[in-house]
Amino acid sequence: MSPALETQFADYAAFHRTPGNKACHYVGIPLIVFSLLSLLSALPVARWGGYTLTAAEVVVAGATLYYATLDLALAFVMLAATLFLDWMGRFVPMSLAFALFALGWILQYVGHYRYEKQSPAFYRNLVHLLVGPLWILARATRRA
Repeated sequence: MSPALETQFADYAAFHRTPGNKACHYVGIPLIVFSLLSLLSALPVARWGGYTLTAAEVVVAGATLYYATLDLALAFVMLAATLFLDWMGRFVPMSLAFALFALGWILQYVGHYRYEKQSPAFYRNLVHLLVGPLWILARATRRA
């Protein structure tokens, strides 16, 4: 793990110490990522032949580039995971995607205000909106 990633994870972890908050994030963050990709997949950006590039792929590409600066191996795992979620999200009705997005954020706020008793990390540093999903993946794959 690179020093930059260690620093990001240490800063992020300081806002996620309690078991209740962590549990809310283990469920909420994947819901947010999945539903966001589902919603963004409805926004076409360009078409080539039979393929439509959507805003979801643009976001995934940008996040992957950032993740690659932190840890190349973890970036590739995250790329595979997000492309799978992007593909699955294309089959989700918009109403369900909105509901899952809202539920994911509700869980984030329950975790922070009920269990952690402090505001989310991204209030102080917007980069944490990208660090959170990587932190969850790293913990799930035992890389953090």
